[in-house]
Amino acid sequence: YVINGSAKSWVSFNGSGTIAARGSLNLSSLTDNATGDYTINYTTSMADGNYAASGFAGEDADIISLRSGGSFPPSSSSIRIAVRAYTAAAVDRTYVLCIIHGDIA
Repeated sequence: YVINGSAKSWVSFNGSGTIAARGSLNLSSLTDNATGDYTINYTTSMADGNYAASGFAGEDADIISLRSGGSFPPSSSSIRIAVRAYTAAAVDRTYVLCIIHGDIA
């Protein structure tokens, strides 16, 4: 869990309807802020907000991107992510996955 290079947090969740984690590591809770807008809260905080996040989401033939930053930079205790369809519209998706690499506190 603390080995350098291993994921320090990950989650696979249903982002449509009532959101719920399917599986996770170092996840305290999920927040549904709005359509395609989620916050992932960690059980054990990261050392700071300078970690790497990757992930994907999607259904059917949509092309989805997952991003954070701008008005909502990553913090040591959470990351806010946005899920967008290829049209750039915010979308809820049945499968949303996010992986965090960095140092835990």
